Amino acid sequence: MEFAELIKTPRADNVVLHRPFYPAVEGTLCLTGHHLILSSRRQDNAEELWLLHSNIDAIEKRFVGSLGTIIIKCKDLRIIQLDIPGMEECLNIASSIEALSTLDSVTLMYPFFYRPMFEVVEDGWHSFLPEREFELLSSVTNEWRLSYVNKEFSVCPSYPPAVTVPKSIDDEALRRVATFRHGGRFPVLSYYHKKNGMVMMRSSQPLTGTNGRRCKEDSALINATLRAGKRGYIIDTRSLNVAQQARAKGGGFEQEVQYPQWRRIHKSVERYNILQESLIKLVEACNDQSHNMDRWLSKLEASNWLTHIKEILTAACLAAQCIDREGASVLVHGTEGTDSTLQITSLAQIILDPRCRTIRGFEALVEREWLQAGHPFQQRCAQSAYSNSRQKCESPVFFLFLDCVWQILRQFPCSFEFNEHFLIMLFEHAYASQFGTFLFNNESERSKLKLPQKTMSLWSWVNRPQELSKFKNPLFEANSLVIWPSVAPQSLQLWEGVFLRWNRSSKFLDEAYEEMNNIIEYNKELQAKVNALRRQLAELETDDGMQESS
Repeated sequence: MEFAELIKTPRADNVVLHRPFYPAVEGTLCLTGHHLILSSRRQDNAEELWLLHSNIDAIEKRFVGSLGTIIIKCKDLRIIQLDIPGMEECLNIASSIEALSTLDSVTLMYPFFYRPMFEVVEDGWHSFLPEREFELLSSVTNEWRLSYVNKEFSVCPSYPPAVTVPKSIDDEALRRVATFRHGGRFPVLSYYHKKNGMVMMRSSQPLTGTNGRRCKEDSALINATLRAGKRGYIIDTRSLNVAQQARAKGGGFEQEVQYPQWRRIHKSVERYNILQESLIKLVEACNDQSHNMDRWLSKLEASNWLTHIKEILTAACLAAQCIDREGASVLVHGTEGTDSTLQITSLAQIILDPRCRTIRGFEALVEREWLQAGHPFQQRCAQSAYSNSRQKCESPVFFLFLDCVWQILRQFPCSFEFNEHFLIMLFEHAYASQFGTFLFNNESERSKLKLPQKTMSLWSWVNRPQELSKFKNPLFEANSLVIWPSVAPQSLQLWEGVFLRWNRSSKFLDEAYEEMNNIIEYNKELQAKVNALRRQLAELETDDGMQESS
């Protein structure tokens, strides 16, 4: 298929663009295979807007006489309005945008056509391979090994080719355990706590069914993580009721009779369409400027977004507490182990591990616990908060994780190397990007379509010094301690930087942030001068001492 077939009207003149915080601009609208471009009539012909079609969530059309208006609602929650003279032109452009923003073939998307204008210093596709992560682990313990049992993606289609498992468990045992776990997702290492050697593993639900099916290799695998005389905790992200209902469909949970050294705790975390509906309600409330205070607060509460944040953070804190304070190992799973499980394991690591609070450490965490762990980004991020075409796969699981990270960052503003802009950038690229990092649902799909050869990694762009400087937190001071966020309702706040950024100007906040940066830089300069003067003083005192002794 040629893009030209979908573009009925490639260009329109005298189009007026309305967007948040900018004056209306008249110019020429151009449609390409991947972008909607509006160029103003200014002498320098500076482009006023470049919008990826993949960032378009929904469009609406209105007509007053022969003047047509297209309202574009974006996945990054922006709303843009285009006034187009001529009804036919407007209809043609609207239908072209609809077709180009809902392409069936992923290989027609922009990352496969994008060519970077910057020098690629680091290939992000190779920055966080499992082998590199395993090197870090093997420097502190020799109880684990890197298994390539899944190198052809035949044991578990949603796992990467290499996974970390206990050294005492061979590949044949792993194959047997895979047949006992939903989707073949056998327990693998998620995190090793250097302080006490305790670990966090993740998997999917066991397929016990109504007959109470058993698998001795499964017990042996998770028991291999326990110290002598110690118990472990299984954190199931479903309610007990939902877990029991799963048995009727062939799923289930670990029975204490078969896993006597493990205590099972149910911490219900919502998933799928419940989260999607929550996002839709929240964005609708944020965009409605006509509320009085009571109506705004009731709509915010009705969305349940902050309730979901509280549930996720509470479960993550529990996992971290079991490891750090109870000195126990933990296994986390829900049903598939690709959504709420990953929220819990990754947030627990942010609480426990200072490395995950650095920029590269956080990138490694996203790679390890989300991309390589098989979170289905293509399905979950297909639509954002505005789309009318609902499929049951969309869900803001990764978005909620980023919001939880922001909540912790807000409570510990000096403990993170990255700032809020870094989290917002990840949210935007998960939904629409020129990079291939968040395409497809797992490593198997990315490998089949040769993404590392055909597309650019987001990390190749982010980790360039000129980009990194935008994402650095000026208040950062490395903190080697475990950080315990408060999950009390009054401690959790609406993430204004995302949900209100298109509704009210951040000009004054940006100015304050810049002033804070200037003060911190000036303080560093003064500190350097103080250190230099101290050195000079020490040298003078040394010289005086030598003269007196002579």
